[in-house]
Amino acid sequence: MSVIAPFPNPRDRRPIATFDRLEIKRILDLYGRMVAAGHWRDYAIHMGVDVAVFAAFRRTSERPEIRIEKRPALRLKQGAFALVSEHGLVLKRGQELHGILAPIERRLMRLVEE
Repeated sequence: MSVIAPFPNPRDRRPIATFDRLEIKRILDLYGRMVAAGHWRDYAIHMGVDVAVFAAFRRTSERPEIRIEKRPALRLKQGAFALVSEHGLVLKRGQELHGILAPIERRLMRLVEE
């Protein structure tokens, strides 16, 4: 006989960290421009219990060149968003996503000018 598993109670479910629609739109817009410039080729999105991560790759087989992390638990302390380098160094942290993406956008402008 089969065993029927009960559906979890809503109070037992833990919320997960996610990017909202405007945040993911802005991130994917930047990703598209970097792909058009020939710099990035792949991306991955992970949404977990405490962190949501967008990772951009030069090649699929490598470590991500950058990671954009959103940790809602840190929004009142250090800022919910962080830009993390390939080696794990936090390059920028803050409350606003556009401030976190600014170093990448500056690099994109330099790529287009050259």
